[in-house]
Amino acid sequence: MKQSILVVNCGSSSLKLALFDENENKIASAMAERLNQADAFARIDGDNQSVTLPANTNHKQALQALVSAFRERQLMSETPSSIGHRVVHGGETFREAVLIDDDVVTAINHCAGLAPLHNPVNLAGIEATRGQFPETPQIAVFDTAYHQTLAPRAFLYALPEAYYRDWAVRRYGFHGISHFFMANEAARRLGKTPETTSIIAAHLGNGCSITAIKNGLSVDTSMGLTPLEGLVMGTRSGDIDPGLFEYLRTRGVALKDVHKVLNHESGLLGISGQTNDMRTLCKLADSGHEPSTLAIEIFCFRLAKYVGAMMASLSQLDALVFTGGIGENSVQVREKTLSHLKLLGFAMDTGSNECHGHHTEGRIEHAGSRFPVLVIPTNEELVIAREAARLSQAS
Repeated sequence: MKQSILVVNCGSSSLKLALFDENENKIASAMAERLNQADAFARIDGDNQSVTLPANTNHKQALQALVSAFRERQLMSETPSSIGHRVVHGGETFREAVLIDDDVVTAINHCAGLAPLHNPVNLAGIEATRGQFPETPQIAVFDTAYHQTLAPRAFLYALPEAYYRDWAVRRYGFHGISHFFMANEAARRLGKTPETTSIIAAHLGNGCSITAIKNGLSVDTSMGLTPLEGLVMGTRSGDIDPGLFEYLRTRGVALKDVHKVLNHESGLLGISGQTNDMRTLCKLADSGHEPSTLAIEIFCFRLAKYVGAMMASLSQLDALVFTGGIGENSVQVREKTLSHLKLLGFAMDTGSNECHGHHTEGRIEHAGSRFPVLVIPTNEELVIAREAARLSQAS
């Protein structure tokens, strides 16, 4: 059986696994959901049979169950050649992917205060695979690392200097693995090298961020200290006036409740009062549901404003790139967003947009557009698998 690279992505209550061979072909993928809950379940993609999980299954147990399922289906060798882990926050410690050892684990844990909902579960996945595969090289790939090329003018907040010096308060940015993939894939499709390519990449899913990429490097991004800042998202508010916190306090709303509202009850869900799913919102809007129409309008208008803002960091623009579940699949979002950017010279080809650029190498701009516009499916798992293979071979 061929050697395989295992990619591990732990969420707060979920676990995603992907298997790649040495030629970067995806062999299989799987997901476990509702972990640490009574109704935990799992499935192998493309397999009609679910994987049975006991009630309250944790990340370690789910990983063992899915690895066993891969082996039973003869999808995986006894021991993978390397294992790549997605880690959300690397702070200022990690500027690139690293081979995991005890010191790295300690450093990831030290960054947990910056991502309390993410880093601890990322570590749970690392601990589980290190226990199950103690001899296999394990690699951490950080969502924040790609944005470590930001200059101080882009990452510092206008706060007392001690906040950054003593508490590391700054813009870190997220979705870096996806934005890195966009930088390279857009360059390939444009017939250029990443080092000579500058793009604006909009990663639009339940979480949304936009990044200005200059000559292959991140130079500005919308997410900040946490993934809450920036664009309107599925359940997150994005940018708000910080004075809201004090105002709501006078209304008797506790800080912890404001945090919950801004992260879990706002965004598309909060505006529409219905759902955070863009597909459902578009159907509701088409049926005349005005709050859903408004949610889409606000989402696209905020995105267009950020496209304009990101241009301030670039001396040239080779393409605007849409990616993520919404960016790749929502004809309406792309159309509405570009309609706000006519002054900047963006023009969309309706036919290409409606087929998501499938017949034009992802390009959806009109012939008269000042800039190319691309739709590119992201592939974060492939980036992690490549980094795992590269660093394991070098170890």
